[in-house]
Amino acid sequence: MTERDWKAATKLVHSGARRSQYGEMSEALFLTQGFVYDTAEQAEARFIEAGPDEFIYARYGNPTVRMFEERIAAIEGTEDAFATASGMAAVNASLTAMLKAGDHVVSARALFGSCLYVLEILQRFGVEVTFVDGTDLAAWRGAVRPGTKALFLESVSNPTLEVIDLKSVCEIGHAVGATVVVDNVFATPTYSKAVELGADVVVYSATKHIDGSGRCLGGVVCGTKQYIRKVLEPYLKHTGAAMSPFNAWVMLKGMETLNLRVRQQAASAQAVAEMLEAHPKVARSIYPGLPAHPQHALAMTQMGSGGTVVSFDLKGGQAAAFRFLNALQIVKISNNLGDAKSIATHPATTTHQRLPAEQKAILGITPGLVRLSLGIEDAEDILGDLRQALEVI
Repeated sequence: MTERDWKAATKLVHSGARRSQYGEMSEALFLTQGFVYDTAEQAEARFIEAGPDEFIYARYGNPTVRMFEERIAAIEGTEDAFATASGMAAVNASLTAMLKAGDHVVSARALFGSCLYVLEILQRFGVEVTFVDGTDLAAWRGAVRPGTKALFLESVSNPTLEVIDLKSVCEIGHAVGATVVVDNVFATPTYSKAVELGADVVVYSATKHIDGSGRCLGGVVCGTKQYIRKVLEPYLKHTGAAMSPFNAWVMLKGMETLNLRVRQQAASAQAVAEMLEAHPKVARSIYPGLPAHPQHALAMTQMGSGGTVVSFDLKGGQAAAFRFLNALQIVKISNNLGDAKSIATHPATTTHQRLPAEQKAILGITPGLVRLSLGIEDAEDILGDLRQALEVI
């Protein structure tokens, strides 16, 4: 049996491991930004072309970072990966590295606020961006044209949890020669089938589920070797958005328990969504695992799960949402997700607050909307905390 034959849970623990002469069990942290050459000739040769296990400078690569890159590539099913300082550094680089003035991009409209900002910056530099309803395949077909350079989308949108038909969108993009870039954070590596469904480039904020404990920033871009090393790497190594070796080591340790955490979080999310769906103070419970979700069948085919996040709209708007948030005891108010701790967020006033009111309305980001990222606490305790907080509204 070769590493390629291993199941995902095994790859999450072992893929990409390098061991020093000491034979350490836990992957080593190579906390260094530079590397020593035996001779001037060796330095010259390495700068001309570094070998597969040779390093020059931590902005270009590092042994610990490389272990993380190889492990996530093995899980995602891509040829290669490049780690970045944050998830947004990964999103920015995945697009900016391949685009120039005059290029055309088609993007789903429902995006995280910072992703929208990256696209706004690209527009300032002459890239044409067409926004579409990501769930409307006819809109994608109508927006692409011969020469469209890239399609960009979140496989599950933040925070309203729309699920995009990734296979069909990839087919639409590939028909005109476009590269399909997918922000796959909400699907998680555990439930990802992005490459199998046709995605060319897969982006993660490793800050979320991969770390899983709210410790470090990090991001990663997965794709073909040609894209990663010939398109992405030159941009990243010269602009400096490198992941630190320490953060890469934290991510490696996080990956060892990723499946265990995500599956428990998803099970809790299902239970929470079902409770909220029946609660009289909730106008709507949004979760792809609920049969009432518009893309429920697609989510089950595409991910096999509803994911780890539930969004819900409280009757009574922002005032009710704030009373609910302030009454929580176990669940914490913050703006991250994918953490071991359950986290509640009010998107309209935090993560998406810079969007104009009309855009929030189009995206379904209402004053009463709460995004809940489920942690790994006991599900009954989470449900009890939510119920008591709902009582104060």
